Amino acid sequence: MEKRTLGRTGIEVSALGFGCWAIGGEWWDADGNPLGWGKVDDEESVRAVHRALDGGVTFFDTADVYGTGHSETVLGRALAGRRDEVVIATKWGNTFDADRRTLLPRDLTPDYARRALTASLRRLGTDRVDLYQLHIADAEPEAATALRDACEDFVREGLIRAYAWSTDDPDRAAVFAEGPHCAAVQHRLNVLEDAPEMLALCARYGLASINRSPLAMGLLSGAYGTGARPGAGDIRTTPPAWLAYFGADGQVAPGWLPRIEAIRDILTSGGRTLAQGALAWIWARSPHTVPIPGFRTVAQAAQNAGALAAGPLAAEQVTEVEGLLQ
Repeated sequence: MEKRTLGRTGIEVSALGFGCWAIGGEWWDADGNPLGWGKVDDEESVRAVHRALDGGVTFFDTADVYGTGHSETVLGRALAGRRDEVVIATKWGNTFDADRRTLLPRDLTPDYARRALTASLRRLGTDRVDLYQLHIADAEPEAATALRDACEDFVREGLIRAYAWSTDDPDRAAVFAEGPHCAAVQHRLNVLEDAPEMLALCARYGLASINRSPLAMGLLSGAYGTGARPGAGDIRTTPPAWLAYFGADGQVAPGWLPRIEAIRDILTSGGRTLAQGALAWIWARSPHTVPIPGFRTVAQAAQNAGALAAGPLAAEQVTEVEGLLQ
């Protein structure tokens, strides 16, 4: 269980990956709304990556836009001298102003994909990206087809090893899945929000299911059940429409906490923390899954990596969870 394969590529990764959105630090949309998770300490981020490596994690997922390039830079620094021990995934499609740390309009042209890849390679300090992912979930299929073909060129040139699309739409994911070197789909999946159609697509095409929001943007960490709120500069304080777990004031949105309480005993079985149990559910849900929880501290990295030792929930526990959440 501790290892999984990225689809049809033969690229082996740890069953748990780490998502590097939060370590990018603060950045904003054009209206000044936060898109990061608040201030970060880069030295702590580097130590946390090292702790993850020591805990058996070999898969790290970032994006060029996280912190408008800063996440890639910090990750590259943390992995210096250990590049061949890990599998790196990053994403492209958004443009940004790194000086103002501001998101700009998307660019879905193949020419921009090449420029973005070149810039990511420089920030990451590497000569190849293992998994290159389209970051625009609602891109039109025609544009995506051209980008899929561009990714095939990148594979032939040795700049990337495989590619994927980060989207929650199975029909769009199928467009990329037709490509010979498509390895995965990145999509939302957690114990509170299942994705049976996407998991079926991954099984049908032999793709890895890379799972963002595996801890429901922190709800399943257990940190927000007593009235605590995210801090300043955190996207959860002024959530965009797609972020359903938190309200406009940073409080947990109605309905989520009772669902967590209903399944808490199952998720925390076997000495697991709530977060570890949530990851265990994902592993039990499908053999294709690779959850990528975020992190900002060494303590978070240690807790998440610790889920590997306990492994997946039992099949009967998954069935029990399903019944309780109906």
